[in-house]
Amino acid sequence: MTGNRPRVPIFMAFSGNGGVERMMANLMRALVERGTGVELLATRLDGDHAAALPREVHIVDLGTVHTTRAAPAVAAYLTREKPPALLAVKDRAIRTAVRARRRARSGTRLVGALHTTLDAALAHKSRLQRWARIQPMPGLYANVERVIAVSGGVAQDAASLTGLPGDRITVIRNPVITPELHRNADEPISHPWFREGELPVIVGAGRLTRQKDFATLVRAFAAVRDVLPCRLVILGEGDLRTDLLRLARSLGVAEALDLPGFIANPFPYLRRAALFALSSAWEGSPTVLTEALALGTPVVATACPSGPDEILAGGRYGRLVPVGDAAALAKAIRATLEAPLPAEILRQAVSEYTAERAAAHYLEVLGLAGEAAHR
Repeated sequence: MTGNRPRVPIFMAFSGNGGVERMMANLMRALVERGTGVELLATRLDGDHAAALPREVHIVDLGTVHTTRAAPAVAAYLTREKPPALLAVKDRAIRTAVRARRRARSGTRLVGALHTTLDAALAHKSRLQRWARIQPMPGLYANVERVIAVSGGVAQDAASLTGLPGDRITVIRNPVITPELHRNADEPISHPWFREGELPVIVGAGRLTRQKDFATLVRAFAAVRDVLPCRLVILGEGDLRTDLLRLARSLGVAEALDLPGFIANPFPYLRRAALFALSSAWEGSPTVLTEALALGTPVVATACPSGPDEILAGGRYGRLVPVGDAAALAKAIRATLEAPLPAEILRQAVSEYTAERAAAHYLEVLGLAGEAAHR
């Protein structure tokens, strides 16, 4: 690190096209726009979100694709650069950063960022796997100065698993709303279902995995379509594509379902949707739900751990239903399509989720707000 310009080092596996990568790209862009330098200590660097990183972000290649094997390289960085603070993103990176700082005997302030409820994410693992992941957490996280959680639910989960007191866990809302969000949402799309005069389209989005529980959404959609003509588009790719198509055929709705795969710019789809449906079994703070609201699109969501209940203010800004309950989800979808809330009210729900606000809060927790203000 050179000169007087403050620089934030961020350690994470920047891979794939997930919500965490998108949010961290938004954060880095907002930091750069504030005049703050960013160094990305990357164990992996692939996917569309990595390609879209601002050119001002300095990439530090750690020489390994495995986060858990990066401790020597991170330790060498801490010894060489002596940064005042390091942000480690996601649980595995936090654990590795603790070991690296110990190895380097560094005085760098360590801040971890958690984007999901780990307890829910590990629920399907064996008892031994859960124990192996959770048992070391109190000892490891005792060495982290602060933990940033993207929602109150994630904060409660982190406190329960790590034993950290509340004053060492800070909730910072995801940096969802950016100028690019609205510009990208104005882009045209060629999908024929979104043309004027077509049937209402319900949109879901996310990896086609167990976590997102799109099977429940497909079942709910089939029930809605029995009484209300509509279509369903699920944006994303994953291992359960074949299963979802098979389910749709068995329910007789295959011709009204489209799985176009990963879409680099999903925002025109979200803006033009009659409704966005979140069917997840668990989340941290669901990015795409926030994006849909920011674009004024009506939503329904499962009351999964965690995030939807907070974002929707207990149902004020969109109906909440139990996880895995296709009948309840169908009822909520139908009621919302028949009486959607005004777009202005929906946008109010997520007014705190701006990238500019998140960047300022991250700098404060990292102890770099003063440096940024006096650069």
